[in-house]
Amino acid sequence: MYRKSIIVALILVYLVIIAGAVVRMTGSGMGCPDWPKCFGYIIPPTEQSQLDWHANQSYKKGQVIIFEESLRIAKEDFNTSNAFEAKNWNGYDKHDYAVFNPWHTWIEYVNRLFGALAGLAFLVMLGAALFKERNKKRITLSIIAVLLIGFQGWIGATVVYSVLSPVRITIHMVIALVIVALLIYMLYEATEHSSKFKYDASFKTGMLVALALTLVQIILGTQVRQHVDDTIDNVGYAAKSLWLERPELTFYIHRSFSVIVFLLNAWLFQRNRKKGLGHSSFNWVVLLICLEILTGVLMYYLDFPFLSQPLHLVIASVLFGIQYYILLTAFKEKTVHNTTTLV
Repeated sequence: MYRKSIIVALILVYLVIIAGAVVRMTGSGMGCPDWPKCFGYIIPPTEQSQLDWHANQSYKKGQVIIFEESLRIAKEDFNTSNAFEAKNWNGYDKHDYAVFNPWHTWIEYVNRLFGALAGLAFLVMLGAALFKERNKKRITLSIIAVLLIGFQGWIGATVVYSVLSPVRITIHMVIALVIVALLIYMLYEATEHSSKFKYDASFKTGMLVALALTLVQIILGTQVRQHVDDTIDNVGYAAKSLWLERPELTFYIHRSFSVIVFLLNAWLFQRNRKKGLGHSSFNWVVLLICLEILTGVLMYYLDFPFLSQPLHLVIASVLFGIQYYILLTAFKEKTVHNTTTLV
């Protein structure tokens, strides 16, 4: 049960990453301007009329409306008269964003729903560690995972409160990758492994560098995406040809790094095959890097085809996970094959 709960948690975290990528692609980050509810609802509204002020209507404490382009929150249960009375409402003090778009709202809501399901999966995983495994290391790792997913939820709230601060969005993404790495380690630790691999110090060092470069690329990519978002605010969603017309330096660094990433991983692929190290998962690394480069080329030269943006991020996240798994095996084998000659 413990191992299965880790797999479920890992799948849900990746679903959150996918949903988050779609949120960013569609500009739905402020679809729910409050947290953890959405316009004060557990299940968000579908029509503007649900958020308009109405005369002679009952309102519940905490219910949210949009009035004069600002969010208002009912102080208590009451019935409205024929005129709006400010004394019955509190203003929203986290920010001044008050726009309702049903598509954006429900896209962001699905993102949060996956996050909530992931949180539940982490609690189940902790319960399995406590009552089934009763292993101190696995209990400790599960507690750390629960704390991290809780921290991630809080960071998500601050992203909304900051009206999508670029720095906080980047931190949000990095923490998601840290959680992925932790879950993969927990899954690896809970799984029996054969001794089919060979240890190679150069391969291990190369994998460390490759993983670090992938993380740097993801961080740089979020900065490039922020530039695109800022451009969209000025030129609109229809003018895709202008989104990267005047890219910042970050874009050129990101693009140049992709060449280094490709060459390093190509060398690791060849070394793995030449030395017979047994890392068959590296075939996926090569495929994902090729797909990553392809989606990047499509975005730049073909003006952001549909789904190219979220695919670019999701592929990078999956690549990070597979590289981290290979790195774990590259370290582990040193104890299994401690007599292997290092080249």
